[in-house]
Order: sequence, then C-alpha cells, then structure tokens
Amino acid sequence: MSHETPSHPVSVPRVRRRRTTGEKLRDALCALTSGLGQIESHKERNWASITFAGTRHSIVMIFEGCEAVDAGEHFIDALPEHEFAIPGQLVADAAIVAVDHALGPAPRMVVTCDVLMLDES
Repeated sequence: MSHETPSHPVSVPRVRRRRTTGEKLRDALCALTSGLGQIESHKERNWASITFAGTRHSIVMIFEGCEAVDAGEHFIDALPEHEFAIPGQLVADAAIVAVDHALGPAPRMVVTCDVLMLDES
C-alpha cells in the first residue's frame, strides 16, 4: 500500500482565538497611557449582584523614566472619568487604589487600579 503526498500544500484554516475581556481592558489601559505604562500584574475575578454580572479587575502598572511617569500622572487623573469602548462591556467603576513613586536611580511609579466591568445585555 503506498501513501502519496499531495503535490500542493494542504491549507488548514487558522482559528482566531477571541480576545478575553481582560485582554481588551489591558489594551485600553495601555492606550490610555500612550503605551508608556507596562502591565506588571492583572487579577480578575467574577462579580455579581442581584441585577448585574461582570468582572472585577485589579491591575498594577509600572511607569519607568520621566516621560513614562508623566504619562502615569495623566493616567491617574484620567482613569476615573475615562469612557471605555469595550464591546459588550460597561465600565461601572475605575479607581486608582495605590501609587508608589521612586526617584532614583531613574524616576519610577507603580500604580494599582481597580476596574469593575459589567456585562451588557
């Protein structure tokens, strides 16, 4: 019994993985920092009330260097009132919960924020 190899490569369709809500949120936060903030950690847990369901996110971002620290300061000011555009989600609350500054050897700031996202029905 012989096995023949096809003369042309067989195309296997690639399945695109859907990005998670957390990934979309991280992208939106990085965009808000003009790409100068780096995500150090991200914790996500389900959240629900009697009428709503969603996720609560705790994210730690690092800003290193003068330009990045300036972007971090803007991030701190802008986050609570920022209008997010994440399909299927409503950001119900976004708050800065901790800020740590260090001056040497280079300016560095660590910002922790909490974000509550509700599933839109």
